[in-house]
Amino acid sequence: MHSPSHKLVIIAAPSGAGKTSVTRYLLNNLPNLSFSISAATRQPRNNEKDMVDYYFITVEEFQKRIHRGEFIEWEMVYEGKYYGTLKSEMHRIWSEQKTPLLDVDVKGGIHVQQQFPGTSLSLFIEPPSIEELERRLKARGTETPESLKARISKASYELSFKDQFDKVILNDDLQRACEEAAKMVKEFLGE
Repeated sequence: MHSPSHKLVIIAAPSGAGKTSVTRYLLNNLPNLSFSISAATRQPRNNEKDMVDYYFITVEEFQKRIHRGEFIEWEMVYEGKYYGTLKSEMHRIWSEQKTPLLDVDVKGGIHVQQQFPGTSLSLFIEPPSIEELERRLKARGTETPESLKARISKASYELSFKDQFDKVILNDDLQRACEEAAKMVKEFLGE
């Protein structure tokens, strides 16, 4: 499916830990990276665009693609909400002579790195504490009390997997965390 020269970078974290901010920083500062657009069955949020932020598809279409083996990884992250990384997306980025940057959930990150031993770098973005994570999620203003509780519970569980990643970056200072991630990626890519 891939050659040894086809590297990829995986960023995973509990919701609210700063994964998206670190991903944006890396994409803005490392031109050899290209964002791997995930497929999702949820509705677009705010200014999200189809085929830019996600490939927004129906649950039925997602399930058909699972059965056809079109995903490197996929997960039903929340009940009825699927997310996944399409094989075609990796090939699109590799054909541009770039390195895919995957912004995935924790289980997805573990699954991808298992499929790409030696050619992937997996970074886990760790929040300073569960309390700080809860504060960040509340500040977004997008969570109901029930969804906040579910995300905090899931985050506590996901933190238990951080040691399965190549590197753990503590995000207690966003700029420092971004710079640390960039340094690790540059070393991995031999830049």
